[in-house]
Amino acid sequence: QVQLVQSGGGLVQAGGSLRLSCTASGSIFSRNGMNWYRQSPGKARELVAAITGNGFTNYADPAKGRFTISLDNMKNTAYLQGYSLTPEDTGVYYCNTAEFLDSRRDYWGQGTQVTVSS
Repeated sequence: QVQLVQSGGGLVQAGGSLRLSCTASGSIFSRNGMNWYRQSPGKARELVAAITGNGFTNYADPAKGRFTISLDNMKNTAYLQGYSLTPEDTGVYYCNTAEFLDSRRDYWGQGTQVTVSS
């Protein structure tokens, strides 16, 4: 059973920055990569950024140029850094990874609230 534990987040002023962390209980990130999602009030959960185990990254259009996803495989920890935040970045951020056995099994962090005030 993979466990993901998140930290970071909180209240940020518009134009400010954030750094979220997600630590896995094992080395799954280095094998299968991971993703950061955001669920904003009244909206469905949406992908913010993704990274493969060997470091290839992908960003949702609104995140390009303002968010950076990274991995520290020695620490089994992933990070999401955001810059020039706007109130539209407000939401609960979740880290996610998956393993592929007989079928896909997803694992989620507990979520962390980020509120960007204008």
